[in-house]
Amino acid sequence: MAYAYPNQRRILVPGPQFVDPRTAIHPSGFLPTPFGVINPSFRLPVPPVEVLVPNGPPVFAPVRFALNPAVLIRMDEQRTQSLLQFMAKEGLVPSPEEESKRRDAIVELKKIVVAWVKKVAWQRRLPKNQIASTCATILTYGSYGLGVHGSESDIDALCVGPIYATMANVDILNPFFLQNIDETSWRSLSGVRANIRLLQLVPNLENFQSMLRCIKLWARRRGLYSHLLGFFGGIHLAILSAHICQRHPNASISALISIFFDTFSRWPWPSPVTLQDGSIPYRDVSDGRSFMPIMMPCSPYDWCNTNITRSTFNRIRTEFNRGHNMTRDLGKPDFEWSDLFDPFPFTKRYTRFVRIFLAAPDEDELRDWLGWVKSRFRNLLQKLEEVQGYCDPNPTEYVDHEVAEPNTVFYWGLSPNRSSFTDIDSVKEEFMKSVDNGYQGSACRLELSIVNASQLPKNAQIDWGNGNMSKAYWRISDYIQQRPPVYSQHLPYYFVGYAAAATDRSE
Repeated sequence: MAYAYPNQRRILVPGPQFVDPRTAIHPSGFLPTPFGVINPSFRLPVPPVEVLVPNGPPVFAPVRFALNPAVLIRMDEQRTQSLLQFMAKEGLVPSPEEESKRRDAIVELKKIVVAWVKKVAWQRRLPKNQIASTCATILTYGSYGLGVHGSESDIDALCVGPIYATMANVDILNPFFLQNIDETSWRSLSGVRANIRLLQLVPNLENFQSMLRCIKLWARRRGLYSHLLGFFGGIHLAILSAHICQRHPNASISALISIFFDTFSRWPWPSPVTLQDGSIPYRDVSDGRSFMPIMMPCSPYDWCNTNITRSTFNRIRTEFNRGHNMTRDLGKPDFEWSDLFDPFPFTKRYTRFVRIFLAAPDEDELRDWLGWVKSRFRNLLQKLEEVQGYCDPNPTEYVDHEVAEPNTVFYWGLSPNRSSFTDIDSVKEEFMKSVDNGYQGSACRLELSIVNASQLPKNAQIDWGNGNMSKAYWRISDYIQQRPPVYSQHLPYYFVGYAAAATDRSE
């Protein structure tokens, strides 16, 4: 009997009016042996065939040859199953043990926050009854809030709690909750509010989550997942995925991914992407730099912040086209999901790179310095576009192990079609003006240079995306994890800091 989804119904379909060795159906079942050359004018008399189909209209990935409906359904299930197996192999879905640890961590974090808020109320000498009723809460957002986190994902969390208030159940979508709130708090809440609204708007949450996990992996592997470097952030990919899910509520995961690339490879940018919601008003795209305008799913329905430039826009479109070419025919016998997620071959694609070297006296200062410089990378990218015409900013963060001080290194690909000469000193001079403007940290290093592919260190001559996190991140993360947390002896769960290790430098 033909494969079908739950809640099926029986229908009669005409027998095939052509003979194709991949889909030919005999009244007694599939033919066990392949055909030879068939006369095109030959017609095999076949009676109608009874098959099971879903009650709702199924959506299939586009194919380039006619198929029997029963074979379409079976093929779609097989592709979906192979995709789920690939996701499990890549660690995109955390184990139950890992999920339990995350939930326990959030519970402990809430205890710490509550203790801290009560301490603030006590320091302000509020009445005892107000101190007792003072409370706060932790709201998760980002990949964890959407339920698309993987084994190596972190937890994005927001603490919500005025100095003294009781917040047992916080409805941050309630307009009354947002009255008289300052701009900083408003922006802090935007990520959580966008997450909640997305989860409300998608018709099939499980399919949306599985699809988004795969799209984020694709973006990371292909070097497109870095908002500060002019590519996508998590919210952009979430809205694009939700857009597809809303318009194809009955599609399987494999079909959704195929439709995703088919849709956005042909999207008439800069026409904006919005979600289906009766409360979303139409707005013109007023920001001239918005190559790919994407509207937030919650009020005030502003455009997602974007750093996309001309170079990164072209790179994204190229990757959309690649994804479409690879997934438009999921029926190919040699199709493999892993091919879609192959890392982008930076060292094979470019012959010259801009080397951006950042260093600081210690890991903490490096983290601050790195964040500050990355927030101004768009200025550097635009300057390189002026002198080179094209620049591909590889988001991977490397570490130069030959340098004693903590450091992070980037290698950005340059167009091979332009002159090999670049006045990098003038580029650095212009970039340093934006970096120095407002920075209040200690003196740190920033170096810019042009290197050939043959000059790249061995750890940078590996295709991007093989690891889930950059080496620089792990270096900082290990620094923190080696030190046990210290809590106040007066207030339980009140976090003070990390204990100093014996290997720490003496100041």
